Order: sequence, then structure tokens, then C-alpha cells
Amino acid sequence: MFTGIVQTQLPLIELDHKSDFASFIFEFPAAMAENLQIGASVAINGTCLTVRTLDVNTEFTRVSFDAIGQTLKVTNLGTLAVGSMVNIERAAKFGDEIGGHPLSGHIMDQVAVLAVNESANNLVVWMQRPEHLAPYLLDKGYVALNGASLTIAEVEADRFSVHLIPETRDVTTFGAVKVGDAINVEVDAQTQAVVETVRRLLATPELLTALAPNNK
Repeated sequence: MFTGIVQTQLPLIELDHKSDFASFIFEFPAAMAENLQIGASVAINGTCLTVRTLDVNTEFTRVSFDAIGQTLKVTNLGTLAVGSMVNIERAAKFGDEIGGHPLSGHIMDQVAVLAVNESANNLVVWMQRPEHLAPYLLDKGYVALNGASLTIAEVEADRFSVHLIPETRDVTTFGAVKVGDAINVEVDAQTQAVVETVRRLLATPELLTALAPNNK
């Protein structure tokens, strides 16, 4: 599980891209790699990947991850190149403060950045609101974008916006976001559960009738 509080951004150091498979290597600072083990989960742009190898150095640890074809297709990891910056979050531990909202690291899709409006202390980013995700992208609802837990500020029929404070811009890759970027999306699990439950109820009129107060 992750919290959506991105801990740092790092460049991709090495990439081995094959058919339907890719290996990524990053250099984690010593503090970031503390107690990291092979098999641990790390969110890369919000995508849960498993540590494959560790090469420990006094100043940093080279950490490798593998991604299969489906992951490369659904997420923006398939477009990474050496030097690409990504958001990093280590898996949460029991007892950690949940500063964002609980995330699984399972990306549902990518959306394109449509507009970036920047001022001295605020950054407004408008993104696509595709039809299949629209029911879960609600005004003032949670959403994870490239692994960052954010609150949706405004919703229109085919797009939505988030407002980013300076801290978010400094710590995450959103400080360099631009029109056309593909952003990984994980919708809020609670919102998804409520929406899907209501859909099933509306599709089953007899169940709604059975649950009506007058029938109890």
C-alpha cells in the first residue's frame, strides 16, 4: 500500500527495453534506500513495481525494477527514456502517517494534460476526463496522478483540474509538467466502490424495492 505522498523524484539511469518487457535502474540516495530489500514494493509514477536487484554504494544504491508488457501499455512507464524523471514512493508501513489517501499502485489508465496555468504560488493543471473514468473523477474527490495524492478542484464534462502548491511542484515531477504529457491515474478505491455499488443497485430494481424502508 502507498499513501500518495511522493518522497522524491529521480532520473532513470539505465533502461533495457525489449519486446513486452523493460528493466529500469535508478540510483536511490542512501536515506531513501535504508532497509530496502529485494522483493519490496516501490511506486514509480504511482505504479507498484518490485525491487529486483540492489547494488549498494556508500552514497547511493542502484535499484532495478522490471515491468511486463501490460504494465508498459497501461502506464506511462513504457515511454520512459534514460534521464526521464519519475515520482518515487516507498511502500507504507503500519503506523505511518497517511498524509494522502490509501493507494494500491494499480494504474487504471493514462490521461493527457490539456492545459497548464501557472502563477507565482499556484499551478492549475487540466487533464482529460475520459468517459470510462468520469464516474470516479468527481468534484473535490481524491485522485492519484503519477502517484501523487491530489484533490480534484474542478470538473467539466470531458476534463478536470488539480491545483498544485509549491511543495508539490518542488517534490514531484509536476513542477515540469507540460501540455501533452501522459499522466498515470489511479482513482480513489472508496469512490470506485460506492459508484459500482450504486450502479448495481440501479441495474437491479427489485433489489432497490427490497431495500426500501416501507418493505422492512
